[in-house]
Amino acid sequence: MRREWSAEELIGGWTLIEEDWRLLGNKSGTTRLGFGVLLKYFELEGRFPRHAGDVPRAAIDYVAHQVKVSPAQFADYDWSGRAVKYHRAQIRKALGFREATVGDEDKLATWLAKEVCPVELSDERLREALVARCRVERIEPPAPSRLDRVLGTARAAAEHRFTTEVASRLTAKAVAGLEAVVAEVDDEQAGDAGFLAELKADPG
Repeated sequence: MRREWSAEELIGGWTLIEEDWRLLGNKSGTTRLGFGVLLKYFELEGRFPRHAGDVPRAAIDYVAHQVKVSPAQFADYDWSGRAVKYHRAQIRKALGFREATVGDEDKLATWLAKEVCPVELSDERLREALVARCRVERIEPPAPSRLDRVLGTARAAAEHRFTTEVASRLTAKAVAGLEAVVAEVDDEQAGDAGFLAELKADPG
């Protein structure tokens, strides 16, 4: 998430509305502030912040002002306890999202390999496309390590499909020529290491 927010942008993206206040219920102090920040962050990004540093300082201050809690208390919010797990579940349910399953990850990898990998090479763009797809499917994106696995699976599948399609279009003569280029000479005493090995050994 970007770090700089104007006053107008904070009002448009981080203002707690009627339904938000109902979700806050009787929460108080650090819990009240933490929940409010998680809720608005998820609405904007389609995922939860991983830690306090993911949240813009201006957004914390703005939400804190609304819930009448000191912004400093956000530093005390527990990111690994039962409370944050409950908060995430409550927010998912309210917004109609669910956690990604292994089956979801496989489907996401298949979609990414087919629709995005053939036209986009940047890891960052692939990641953005995957997160956007999760939002469309109303799925919370997998954890970073799982998300990397999905990206790796998708890239491997796309590369395999590409090479298979290219190979299927080659004539027998072209295949023989390519194999000759990469062929290695068994007899090292012959003084010929093969064309590709010789080419790679040339510093120019």
